[in-house]
Amino acid sequence: MTSNPATLFDSQAPRPLADRLRPATPDEYVGQVPAVGPGTVVHGILHGAPLTSLILWGPPGSGKTTLARLIAARSGAAFTELSAVTSGIADVKKVIEQASRRRSMGETTLLFVDEIHRFNKAQQDAFLPHLENGTIVLIGATTENPSFEVIGPLLSRTRVVTLSALTPTEIAVILQRAVDQLTGKSLAADAAEFLAEQAGGDARIALGALESAAALTTDQISREHARQALGRIGAKYDKSGEYHYNFISAYIKSMRGGDADAALYYLVRMLAGGEDPRFIARRLVIFASEDIGLASSGALTLAISTAQTIERIGLPEGRITLAHATIALAKAPKTAALMTPLVVPKPPSLPIPMPRYLSIYAMLRPN
Repeated sequence: MTSNPATLFDSQAPRPLADRLRPATPDEYVGQVPAVGPGTVVHGILHGAPLTSLILWGPPGSGKTTLARLIAARSGAAFTELSAVTSGIADVKKVIEQASRRRSMGETTLLFVDEIHRFNKAQQDAFLPHLENGTIVLIGATTENPSFEVIGPLLSRTRVVTLSALTPTEIAVILQRAVDQLTGKSLAADAAEFLAEQAGGDARIALGALESAAALTTDQISREHARQALGRIGAKYDKSGEYHYNFISAYIKSMRGGDADAALYYLVRMLAGGEDPRFIARRLVIFASEDIGLASSGALTLAISTAQTIERIGLPEGRITLAHATIALAKAPKTAALMTPLVVPKPPSLPIPMPRYLSIYAMLRPN
């Protein structure tokens, strides 16, 4: 590890534990085997292949910054780091000027831009000519889907590497490595399990809580110490990004599969994350016709009543109504008969020609 055990909690080393424990070699990097394992672009770069511009897409605490720094260290390139949250076009131009001078002396500059999706189109455009002429190699990190948040010309000049939230087992490995650096302190097994489970796949949260817990005791870190240090983690959610789409999709699929418990879980996560309850209610109305349909015609009435109730009383009371409808629709019989093409012979008594009926049906069907 890159940290110094003697100064891990020294007051002269104010950097967070997560930063002080970043791995120094690829072998110390935990998790993300599908993204960095043998046969991947990243694995090649880490083992001597030429540098390639990358977009690292993954949730917080999944190892994006760590991976970028590992690539820089292994490549020997000059490493420059910007945060799109605090940097502007002037900062980008300054970095490009420095990179141009290095290039004239035969040195490569690896520019890491954290939260690259925060840069607007003009700011992202500024990278293009310098990627083309080799002034910089770019690694951008984002928690948002780059297909939506990164401009097309920049995507075409980079490779997107998708990282996943770390598993509790992977976080437990990271915690154990951190504990090994704590002189005279240990971590109880149930405390480690608690931190690994509660961190939500975010190693930064787990290590931050461990650092705080270590300050509460002189010997063993107990589950209670871990609980006090961790506090209450806010539910990860966004009302217009990946979590929004992923959670509503999982919610609908859970109801479609008849799993009321899973549907309730996603309902609670959406509400805890601040999702508009009217959006959820509208999806219930759609679900009642698309997935339940003629198998239980009363489902549509229930869904519409739920939407009207949400409009009238809102939250927090409306959460009970949403839960009621969620359970009922999840347990209701399902049929997709309304979503299949009509294949019937033409009855002679129809007042208008069959093509007219078929054209009306075509308009009703989603594209």
